[in-house]
Amino acid sequence: MKKNIPLEETAILYPDYETELIEIVHSNLSPKLLAEKILRYHENDIAAVLERLDAESRLKLYNLLDAETLSNILEYVEDTRTYFSELGVRKQVEILSHMEAETAVDYLRQLSREERNLLIDLMDAESRHDLFLIGSFDEDEIGSKMTTNYIEIRLGLNIRQAMRELISQAGENDNISTIYVVDTMRVFYGAIDLKDLIVARETDDLHSLITTSYPYVYASEQIEDCIERLKDYSEDSIPVLDNDNKLLGVLTAQDLVEVVDSEMGEDYARLAGLSAEEDLREPLRQSMKKRLPWLIILLVLGMVVSSVVGLFEGVVAQLTLIICFQSLILDMAGNVGTQSLAVTIRVLMDEQVNTKQKFLLIAKEARVGLSNGLLLGLLAFVCIGGYIFLFKGKPLPFAFAVSACIGAALLLSMVISSVAGTAIPILFKKMHIDPAVASGPLITTINDLVAVVTYYGLTWLFLIELLHLTD
Repeated sequence: MKKNIPLEETAILYPDYETELIEIVHSNLSPKLLAEKILRYHENDIAAVLERLDAESRLKLYNLLDAETLSNILEYVEDTRTYFSELGVRKQVEILSHMEAETAVDYLRQLSREERNLLIDLMDAESRHDLFLIGSFDEDEIGSKMTTNYIEIRLGLNIRQAMRELISQAGENDNISTIYVVDTMRVFYGAIDLKDLIVARETDDLHSLITTSYPYVYASEQIEDCIERLKDYSEDSIPVLDNDNKLLGVLTAQDLVEVVDSEMGEDYARLAGLSAEEDLREPLRQSMKKRLPWLIILLVLGMVVSSVVGLFEGVVAQLTLIICFQSLILDMAGNVGTQSLAVTIRVLMDEQVNTKQKFLLIAKEARVGLSNGLLLGLLAFVCIGGYIFLFKGKPLPFAFAVSACIGAALLLSMVISSVAGTAIPILFKKMHIDPAVASGPLITTINDLVAVVTYYGLTWLFLIELLHLTD
């Protein structure tokens, strides 16, 4: 039984941190006390408050907090440029120096070359090195998402020396749950779990703690090519190597979540015929540019479908009742094709799928379409036949002849749509065309064409030519 929670109890269970923070910022407390109260809240909550504060209040907040704290807060903000523009150049440099390199690179890419060069020139050598390293990779390469925030030790140390290295590096790098081991040439060798190092005895052999079969990726790999491998591991971070197998950085669990989320968003956009995801701040012209090309193609294909329907005007004139069930056939064919497309795109993400497996997938989807078509066709035969007989006042033989034709059309269109929804993306993949971009809108229109031809073709052949039925 659901329990109603009083409003005052709800407020205790789910405190309004944003309102509390706004009240604190607007208070007249001393700067030291203000900073202490604000720092009791999580950086994500402080970041959420920024858009609810006016520019003057935000400036007050910037002056209260140090650069490291502000960098942690801005890590949770999507539109970082708005808030960075309110800061002085020196403050921006300090914040960027404390930020994760990949986040800083994302922000710098939004600036003009002059602004970007000015900020980079004012940074310390280590920060510049990290920025140039991350920035050297294209946005679709996994190296652009890595961080240099990790612990690295050399092969051959003992337990005491490894602990000393850990403590030494932990002051600058807080991703310490996994320690990465490299040889004297910085070639990746393996990884050590922090817990194993802590509980190890001083006399233990460090080599026995190293997991040498630890997963890794190459920085130059395309994100879409390695995303499936990354999703298979539950490690808190994955090492990123250069082409000489030297350790460059790591992908943290948060990085992996963001990468997977971004890729899923892009795939969803492509299935809708868009070249990329849109957001609320995107200019109208840019949104139109993404959508218009496919809409023009679909307009032309839609005209083709309409022309095909026009070829069956004589059929509709003789048996007008069938027009009532056209949308049923079109909708079911479209649904089946979309389901097959979704399954196929998911399978094609695995680069290891061979030709035999692709043919097996087509056969399997055809069987699924046939099985579902038989069941739904039989259901349509019974239900539509009864509907025409009872509510349209048609003779029983007439009613079930029409419903049999509809059931057969439904079965045939579902089978063809299943095959089309599987074969077309496979064909596009073979032609090195992104199957997600090209397939979604195209398959919808092709399925409409298939359904129209199947439905009206069977109506003309069986109901008019063979049975000579008319209204």
